[in-house]
Amino acid sequence: MTSTAPAAPTTTPTRITSLDVLRGVAILGTFASNVWLFAHPGGPTAWFAGGGPAPDVVETALRTLANGKFLALLTLLFGIGIELQYRSAVRRGSPWPGRYPVRAAILFVEGLLHYVLVFEFDVLMGYAVASLLVAYLVGRSDRVVHAWMAVVGGLYLLGIGAVTALLLVLPGGPAVPEPAVASTASWWEQVLVRLDSAGLYRIELVLIVPSATVLFLLGSRLLRAGALDDTPAGARIRRRLMLLGFGVGAPLNLVTAFAGPAWVLVDRYVLPPLVALGLLGLITGIVLRSRGGAPRRAVAAVGRTALSCYVLQNVLASVLCYDWGLGLATRFADARPWWVVGLWAVVSLALVLFATAWLRHFERGPLELLVQRVYARPPHAPAQPETSPVGDGHARC
Repeated sequence: MTSTAPAAPTTTPTRITSLDVLRGVAILGTFASNVWLFAHPGGPTAWFAGGGPAPDVVETALRTLANGKFLALLTLLFGIGIELQYRSAVRRGSPWPGRYPVRAAILFVEGLLHYVLVFEFDVLMGYAVASLLVAYLVGRSDRVVHAWMAVVGGLYLLGIGAVTALLLVLPGGPAVPEPAVASTASWWEQVLVRLDSAGLYRIELVLIVPSATVLFLLGSRLLRAGALDDTPAGARIRRRLMLLGFGVGAPLNLVTAFAGPAWVLVDRYVLPPLVALGLLGLITGIVLRSRGGAPRRAVAAVGRTALSCYVLQNVLASVLCYDWGLGLATRFADARPWWVVGLWAVVSLALVLFATAWLRHFERGPLELLVQRVYARPPHAPAQPETSPVGDGHARC
């Protein structure tokens, strides 16, 4: 099946200066959400089971700042990455999606290993599934793409609304299977629980895949509309995104954060994407107006190694927090929420230092290089440049 796309340009590519910074912010911001899971006494499975101390007002506010928003931003950027790969294929005259299903399969395997060995709430598996569908849609007409977005998005919102209504009507919510809780004193026990309870801990894929499908396509269309361009039209789009994100999404998200557990799905999956659009507009505008500097280079380095940093931050958090490592989650259980903020800062600094040092010797991150080598064409076929949708520092349009 080959897609055609009159909307994709075939001119010489130019660098999108804001993409690396956007990816870096998204990676560090995603960890600002996940860090609370690692810092929970008993780990993510204990958090999922509902045990441990209830967050106070300060902790709830801190969680709200990151919850879902940077993950949604990362999802939009992944869609932009697919669009860039599509444009690259069009310029070369290559069929699309071509070998993209191979890349999606590699990402799925990476996500599966990440889930089993590291983190219960991996998103790469969901991204892989959604990207396979979007790869066949990205080159279609705007009419087809908008129809898919409307249908998938509409059904998704109806489902979220129905579950939220059920949670509001039923005190305590509907009966769900009792989740297995793994002791953080044993890495192997955590692995076994992830394997034994995969159906329960991977249920989030039901929410990630349709949401990612819509956001991937939205990211693609925002790029085509010029949202990242340093033009008056691009500035107008960014102003509208910021109005939607910070004028509508953020206030509503603040309300749902304190409205009670029944609103958890709306609070994490419905309103954060609106805020993410505002972040996309704001950060892009700042990058286009700035002249660089050390902070920008540091965040951009994380963005250029986004896939590697996404996995590394979870590995570092596991070693620092779990009892088979340094056991900080247990030691500082009474020092929440501020020690968790310190943990995020320390791990973020480690990511910046790692990414900066690595890029002095290599063009891509270690996992990015591994993906490229696995994905590379056989020796008898001519090699073609590819753009990674996750974290290629040389994304071009």
